[in-house]
Amino acid sequence: MRIDHDLAFMLQFENVAWFEDGVVKILDRRIYPIRTEYVVCETYKDVVKAIQDMVTQSGGPYLAASMAMVLAAYQTRDMSREDCLVFMEQAAYDITHARPTTSSRMRKIAYDALDVVKTQMWNTNDELVEFVKAFAIDEVSQRYARIEKIGMQLAEKVPHDGTIMTQCFAETVVGMICRHLKTLGNENVKFICPETRPYLQGARLTASVICDMGFDVHVITDNMPGYILKEKKVDLFTSASDMITLDGHIVNKVGTFQIAALCHYHKIPYYVTGTPSNTHKTMDTVKIEERNPEEVLSHLGTKVTMDGVQAYYPAFDVTPPSLCSGVITEKGIFSPYDLESYFKD
Repeated sequence: MRIDHDLAFMLQFENVAWFEDGVVKILDRRIYPIRTEYVVCETYKDVVKAIQDMVTQSGGPYLAASMAMVLAAYQTRDMSREDCLVFMEQAAYDITHARPTTSSRMRKIAYDALDVVKTQMWNTNDELVEFVKAFAIDEVSQRYARIEKIGMQLAEKVPHDGTIMTQCFAETVVGMICRHLKTLGNENVKFICPETRPYLQGARLTASVICDMGFDVHVITDNMPGYILKEKKVDLFTSASDMITLDGHIVNKVGTFQIAALCHYHKIPYYVTGTPSNTHKTMDTVKIEERNPEEVLSHLGTKVTMDGVQAYYPAFDVTPPSLCSGVITEKGIFSPYDLESYFKD
């Protein structure tokens, strides 16, 4: 049985990013569920651009990255072995640097795929493509298996018939939480999702996954959490993470910090999910991506401000370890002040 069984539509591998018949198809999360459309990428550089353009977000870019390496391998079909290796080296570099904040995670995926090209014995381009695609499927399956362990631990933190607030789109974690809540007989849990402007990932993606899996879910605007946390008796706040530094700082979709601070005020636990980074010991080495401010000045494609009005758009903010109740990983739950223990085994 595939690890993505019984998960919501948009968490199935083929509906994240998938190589087939010489192209990579990526579900366009910028418009889902308003419309279900796929961006078709004919070159690995098209995939890089799709990642940069936010066609896929949260965990989606990681499967897109591995499938981009499959597509790059396909593009070498008329090259010599030497030229193929040069081309694949460049592809790995370009994919790694698609977005700055997540480059260390992208690097592992892209360069592990490159190692397959260098170490496997292949005689034809078809064999090479199959090797790299097998790596991509194995990589996402292992990642989903790790996330399943995270989702199980987080689900067990939720009181019976409790209420969870999320932030942005924790992707597969959300699906795994819901799947495990069902096995625990805790199917009356309620979810509250801030909308997450300007791409509305909470409203469109998180809420869609939760609804698709049969749970009660309400969307709120991004300025409502302080009131809603108390009024609706939220039991637990959770988010994923784009980066967790070794000293316990959490880099995630902008808005996470303010909800964590409000939870601290209301004495509501905040559990972040993800893997600590051994690359980024402190926040000093993390670059916070500043996206095009024009994206803030419009809503679903419609300009909402007067000409001459300007905007800021940091894609992420930073939550200090003092506001985090625990970091949930596939190895267990760690204090944000003791993340070095994650690497001891």
